[in-house]
Amino acid sequence: MGRLRALKIIILPVALMQIAVTWVFFDAHWQTVTGRLSDGLAGDIAWAVESYKDDPRPESLARIADRAQDSMSLSVALSPVRTLPQRRPASLFGALDRSLDRALSERLEVPYWFDTTRFPGYVDIRVLVNGEVMRIIAPADRAYATQGHIFVLWMTVATLLLTAIAILFIRNQVRAIERLADAAEAFGKGGEVVEFKPYGAREVRRAASAFLAMKSRILRHIEQRTAMLASVSHDLRTPLTRLKLELALADPSKRVEAMKTDLAEMEHMIDEYLAFARGEGGEAVETVALLGLIEEVSEGAARAGAQVQIDVDADLTVSVRPNALKRALSNLVMNAAVHGEHIAVSAQPTTAGGMEITVDDDGPGIAADRYEEAFRPFNRLDESRNQNDKGVGLGLAIARDVARGHGGEVTLERSPMGGLRAVIRLPG
Repeated sequence: MGRLRALKIIILPVALMQIAVTWVFFDAHWQTVTGRLSDGLAGDIAWAVESYKDDPRPESLARIADRAQDSMSLSVALSPVRTLPQRRPASLFGALDRSLDRALSERLEVPYWFDTTRFPGYVDIRVLVNGEVMRIIAPADRAYATQGHIFVLWMTVATLLLTAIAILFIRNQVRAIERLADAAEAFGKGGEVVEFKPYGAREVRRAASAFLAMKSRILRHIEQRTAMLASVSHDLRTPLTRLKLELALADPSKRVEAMKTDLAEMEHMIDEYLAFARGEGGEAVETVALLGLIEEVSEGAARAGAQVQIDVDADLTVSVRPNALKRALSNLVMNAAVHGEHIAVSAQPTTAGGMEITVDDDGPGIAADRYEEAFRPFNRLDESRNQNDKGVGLGLAIARDVARGHGGEVTLERSPMGGLRAVIRLPG
């Protein structure tokens, strides 16, 4: 589409210019020359007709024919047919016929007929004189400019040449833009951009260089954030481990059990926060079997007491960051297991070459006007769904973040099972 638009931008003005030049040539030059040639031919024919009318003897006709042949390149003779043809044959060049017809009508006061198509390179003109038909055969270049087609040919060749050159330049420039777009899309999906180098027009090279600089800054930021979160995780887990050890050594009591519960919940919340902040940006993209991934994440829902039905072809594969997609699917499936008893997980390829994974449950669902609100971090929608004591409201946010990191999206809708349907759409 972009190439077609570029071709239109460059070729359309060239074509319009060539058409305008051709039109001006025909209107201001070619037709003017043709009109003057037609006037000159009509004047010579009028001289021959008037001369024969004044002296209609065979000797006079012979003298007129000789002079016309020698001085005017006209062939003059009497036709054995004494009537003019009824209809004039249609010509491809109506402007030529009109020009010659106008000139003859101005110079002749007797009936006439002409044909510009019967003999290539000649014009057949017949005039009714004294009850006889005088036939004049004139070279075509006496009636109109015969070199106009050469000008049109040159204009056509020039247009085609300019178009070919424009296509070559456009292909080179558009290819550079397409490579930049592919590199940006691959990086946006978490893939590696290895052999990309700026080339093309100066503006395209500047955009490519800016993209590479942005890529370096983003990767550096991700590395710094990952290192910081790893440090935070280590620092937080150290006192948590000491607390767990102290509680394990303490004498059993209701207070100790409550503290162990609070500690386990705190550890789970820290894990969720770190997972949401860390993401899976450093993971490489791999092609994995989708069925195995879904079966693995469904085991946890089955252990939680939910009945999970899987409808996925064994040969379906996706190119994703496996751990990231596994975390997104696990969040959706476990969310369905918490709020429903029956879960259905299905997957099918899309017409655009992507993949669509659907998770349905038979729980209470969410009101349609609160679907987007459900994706907000730390939003638990307790009045719409059952209370999840261990959740911190990050499951759907993490799932959408993972899907968008792959260039896809997660949407919610009403499930045919009566609960909520979560759909992960991944591009091809």
